[in-house]
Order: sequence, then C-alpha cells, then structure tokens
Amino acid sequence: MNCNKPVLVLNNITKRFQGVTALKSVNLSLYENEILAIMGENGAGKSTLMKILSGLYPSSEMEGTIHLRGEEVRFNNPNDAEKHGIAMIYQELNLELDLSVTENICLGMLPKNSFGLIDWKHASKLAREALAKLNVELDLLKTVRNLNPSMQQLVSIARALVRNPSILILDEPTSVLTATETERLMIIIGHLKSQGISCIYISHKIDEVFKLCDRLIVLRDGYYISEYFQKDTYDSTRIIHDMIGRDLDVMYPQSIHSIGEEFFRVEHLEVPHPFALGKKIIEDVSFSLKRGEILGLTGLVGSGRSETLNGIFGILPTTGGKIFLEGKEISIKSPKDAKKYGIGLLTEDRKTNGIIACLNICQNMTITIINSLRRGIFIDHRKEQQEAQIYYEKLNIKAPSLRTLIANLSGGNQQKVILSKWLMTDLKILFLDEPTRGIDVGAKAEIYRIIGDLASSGVSIVMISSELPEILAMCDRFIVLGKGIVQAEMEKEEASEISILRASSCL
Repeated sequence: MNCNKPVLVLNNITKRFQGVTALKSVNLSLYENEILAIMGENGAGKSTLMKILSGLYPSSEMEGTIHLRGEEVRFNNPNDAEKHGIAMIYQELNLELDLSVTENICLGMLPKNSFGLIDWKHASKLAREALAKLNVELDLLKTVRNLNPSMQQLVSIARALVRNPSILILDEPTSVLTATETERLMIIIGHLKSQGISCIYISHKIDEVFKLCDRLIVLRDGYYISEYFQKDTYDSTRIIHDMIGRDLDVMYPQSIHSIGEEFFRVEHLEVPHPFALGKKIIEDVSFSLKRGEILGLTGLVGSGRSETLNGIFGILPTTGGKIFLEGKEISIKSPKDAKKYGIGLLTEDRKTNGIIACLNICQNMTITIINSLRRGIFIDHRKEQQEAQIYYEKLNIKAPSLRTLIANLSGGNQQKVILSKWLMTDLKILFLDEPTRGIDVGAKAEIYRIIGDLASSGVSIVMISSELPEILAMCDRFIVLGKGIVQAEMEKEEASEISILRASSCL
C-alpha cells in the first residue's frame, strides 16, 4: 500500500451515454510521486474516465465526485482541468504539423509583449525549458511535420509540461514508437516522476506496465475489477484474466495452413519520398508471396515498410518496378485497380484511412461491394443488411447493432469491421499494416485467429508489425527492409528478435 498522500481521489464515478453506462461507480486514487497504470480491454471505460479527468466530459454530465488534494473540484472543460494541474497526452497526437516546435509547445498560451504582439523570445525560452525537463534538445524553429514519431510525442509532452501540471495522463504513449524510442520515453516518464509529477499511464502493453508502473488497476465493462500494488507481485495471467473476464489459453493460436506455390511477386519496386523531392524512400525492393502464406515485412520505423505496401496498392506513386499475379504482369495505378485483382489493405492508421467515422457499421462494411448492391440508381438495403449481418456474426463484432456508428466502437471492433469489408470482396491477397496497434489482448487474440483462418482458406497475407514477438509468432517467412532495400530474407526457423534487429539495423 502506498504511504504517500493521495493527490487525486475519484469516488463513485458513473457516466452514461444514451442508455449505455460506460462507467459504473468507479473508485480510485492517485498518490504523490506515483505512476499508476490503468488497464482493460477497449471499451472497458479507460478513455471515458480519462476524458472526465481532463475536462473533456463536463462534471455536470457524470455522477460521483473528484477530489484534488482533499478538495472537491468540478470541470466544465479542459481549461478547468489544466488550471487544476491536470494535463493529458492523447493516443492520437493533437499537434499542428506545419507549425514550429515552439508554436506547438506554447499553443494557446503564446506570451505577448507590452504592445500586444507575440513575444517570440519568451516563447522560445518557455519551449526550451519544457524540453529541458525531458532532457531533450530540438531545433525550436523546425516544423513538427519533419520530426519522427518519437520526437513528436516528446513535443506533445513538452506542451503539457509548459503548463506546469502536477498530474500527467498518458494514453497509449508508445503505440507508434520503436522499442528503442519506447525505452527512452519510459526513462523520461520516470524522470518526470522524480520531479514530483504523478502519472496515470494507459497501455495495452503488459511488459511496459510491469517495468514502469508502481501500481496497476484493471477496469472491465465500466467496473473497477482489481488492483495490484507491487511490481514483483504482478502476474500477467491473472491480469489478462481480470481484463477479459476469462482465461486466455493461447495468445498466438497455432494456425495450420498449407503454403502453395508462388502466387504474387514484386520486382525492383521504387517509391519516391513523399516529402523530399528527388529522393526515394524505396530504392529497390523485390519479394515473392506464396498462396496461403503469411509473410512478415519487418524493419525499423522509417525503413519503408508501409510505403512498400502503399506503393503496391496504388496509394503512393511508384517510379519503377513490376508486379506479377499468378505469373502474369499486372498494372496497379490506384486502390481501385488493386481491388480488381483481389488485393485488400488494412492501413496503419484506421481512424484516418480505414473507417468513415460518420457512417455506421453496415455502411463501412459494404462500401467495397456497393456497386453489386445497386438496383438501378438505388441501393438494395435489405441485401446490404443481410451481407453485413453474416460478417457481424462471423467476426463476433461487439456493438448494439449494425446501425451503430463505427466511431463509437472500440479499436478492436473497428479493426474487425475493416477486415469485414475486404472479406466481402473476392479477396486473394491481404496487406495488414500494424493490424493490432492500440488493441487490447483479448481483441488481439481474435484478430490473430481471423488472420490464421484467412491463410488456411488460401488467402496470401503480408503483415507489418512493430511488435517482434507478434510477427515472429504469426508469420511463415520474413523480409527485412532497411535503407529502402531488402536487407535480409529469413525462413521461420532462422528468424529471431536478434537476427531481425541486426538485419534491420543494416549490420
């Protein structure tokens, strides 16, 4: 039990949305100089609780009380929470990519001089001091777009620190970071703790939580389920059981699928750099894919993994290369062409490129087959509903109905809907770019099962994942990219975390 004083106490927090209760009488405390982990499946209530704490959901719209250092507080908006020393770093970084580092850090509180003009010298000083707390030096005039994801994450944290918070909430802060970048961020969070900042850390990555956090609370279906007090007593099996309400027998299901002959081949692919004129992000990439095979496309962030798949799929332009399907050369100039050849893509950023947030589940599912549902100028909505219902049940999508807005689903269920829209097509090849990013362990196991079932049915799969244990467990063969070329090709028997990292680092 923590002997420090509580800085934050939540009593009987209940939050309802149009008849659905997202949080049910949740109680928890955060102590001085503590890093508290909150874990649970997507839909467990973690984000709802954090949005209440950060003022995004006003106190008037929830039941229960919030106490800061012994005094009850109520928030009407995020500014109220900030004034009380609470800052939140969201999973999807809310940065202005075309503004400078200084402008992003001081956004909303840029200092002004006596003439009412922005005092850039003072602003730079504030930005530099905030970054110094993170032991980071950056070019303050550089636009955030030109920073890698790790540096963008640190700019986001610096923006919070410039407001001098006493409580920092981090929602999946390492979801887009490499292992090295994650290690660095965890050191920085530990450093912030030593400066007197208490942290709430939300993550699906159990290994991170075990390493970093002093205490762990599990939520499920809006309820407080359990609490673990000491790192050395953390038990991953018990925690996963608490999160999903059942024992997870096998994280990575053994998929028995036969691998056929070569089905798809890419030769000497070239993709120009999207931001650097005259440069190529893919210099020369060639690989083959067999029928029913799960091929792992690996490499460090920035190695060109996503650009390779986006170039093949017709999203990015290519300046060279040939593509063969069943031995015949094909031309793919757009995603429409790729779909015509039975190729589907589950993108890295599902919220930007995977879903249409203003449409419901049914509409998101059937968008790939909408032409086949037409009756003249109208859509056969009965047939559309029937088609969607098949995959709604088959993939065990958890939602009130097919009419539910996809934006209201958890990450895992959104991913299942995106998979459904490709399963409805004459799918032969599926590209998966970070298919389990930001998804809880229970939903991950379901996604893995679906991937295995697809391979067993003869679908060929190319999978990108930054989580090496995941890709090693799921894939039959590996292509390692680095510096825009293929650095290595490995069979399952010879691949390991060490061999892949060595090849990725071009050693």
